[in-house]
Amino acid sequence: MDKMCTVYKTMDYLSKRWTVLILHEMSKGPEWKRFSEIERSMKEVTAKVLTERLRELEAEGLVERRVDTSCVPMKSEYRLTEASRELMGVVRELKMWALKWKIDNPVCANTHCRLCTL
Repeated sequence: MDKMCTVYKTMDYLSKRWTVLILHEMSKGPEWKRFSEIERSMKEVTAKVLTERLRELEAEGLVERRVDTSCVPMKSEYRLTEASRELMGVVRELKMWALKWKIDNPVCANTHCRLCTL
């Protein structure tokens, strides 16, 4: 299959470790999140990798960043873009597929992803 295939190109950036899970965490709670909030909710990811992924997601147009330079240290906040909010709908569909065919998890099946604490 040609490497220029849309599936290949899309999976090239979505399949990087932590990428979809970062988007998933960002979809919970308030619209704008500080780096430290995202980092705290994802204890397993290192600060270096989180920084790299947020930069990549911003470059792909899936995350928007704003910087408040009026305080020291500067405050960076991130939020999902319209594109990534739509992508999270696809992720929820993947969840439903997995619950139907691969994973027996009744608690997860009855929980909205925005409320998921796992």
